[in-house]
Amino acid sequence: MPNNKFEYDLGTIHGRFQILHNDHIKFLMAGKKLCKHLIVGITNPDPSLTKDHDSNPHRSTPLANPLTYYERYVMIKEALLEEELNFSEFSIVPFPINVPELLKYYVPMDVVFFLSIYDDWGRQKKVYLESLGLKVHVLWEVTLEEKGLSGSDIRESMVKGEPWEHFLPTTVVKLVKKWKIIKRITELNQNESSI
Repeated sequence: MPNNKFEYDLGTIHGRFQILHNDHIKFLMAGKKLCKHLIVGITNPDPSLTKDHDSNPHRSTPLANPLTYYERYVMIKEALLEEELNFSEFSIVPFPINVPELLKYYVPMDVVFFLSIYDDWGRQKKVYLESLGLKVHVLWEVTLEEKGLSGSDIRESMVKGEPWEHFLPTTVVKLVKKWKIIKRITELNQNESSI
């Protein structure tokens, strides 16, 4: 990035990225503009670190988490490279937000933690992080109606055979097709519907 003046040397930002979409890219790039090096944390990296939360119990279901950590890692890496970042400007790590006391094993605890807030879960994450004495920088707080794209809505469009490609970075569209992600989501949807 051409900007040599950053507010922070190191920052971290996180999400499930269960189909990395264009609004995720806006979020990631907003964080990157503020720091020299951005650590991108992937939440719910595996089932053992995926927990139910009262504010949004849907977040922990298999249908809400169809992609593996590796698939999301590759999608994020390729999309950020497509945004013309150098690989030296970002890192990608697991980010167990549901078990915040484990974060110290994945990211330096003296970095700034970037958040966007649009629901009770976002507010709860802010409380979690601040309770650990961590520095939090809220990029924006908007209502759920103002949030924009939703991975759930995009996955639903895929299952219904509706247009979805325009919601995703070009590199992610290619990976979704290569890895047959729509087939997987459709099967998960059928399994969840039969329960």
